[in-house]
Amino acid sequence: MRLSEVKRILKAQVATGEDRLDMEIMAGAGGDLMSDILRGPKEGVLLLSGLNNIQSVRTAVIAGASALILVRDKIPDDDMKDQARENGLPLLTTPFTMFTACGRLFSAGLRGVEKKRPE
Repeated sequence: MRLSEVKRILKAQVATGEDRLDMEIMAGAGGDLMSDILRGPKEGVLLLSGLNNIQSVRTAVIAGASALILVRDKIPDDDMKDQARENGLPLLTTPFTMFTACGRLFSAGLRGVEKKRPE
């Protein structure tokens, strides 16, 4: 799924990375506990977060996420936008809650990052 399609599905606004909406998103991950995020997403993964601070951008970059979407109409400040631009990270906002945003993307065919349980 392309990021432009994610934008449409989530009725999102682009804060940074308008020129990267044609990128392919392979999977999605949502969370606010940044230590969990660091163990999950990889390249091609869309990260959804309710944390509206510079740390969410840094975590997305360190984790290798391809884009970051802030839920619940969180508006990133200038420091967040600058950090996202410097790292080539598209940063978007959606009016939906985390649950609804993830559900809409899943219903549209985007799958999550799943960890396999030991057998």
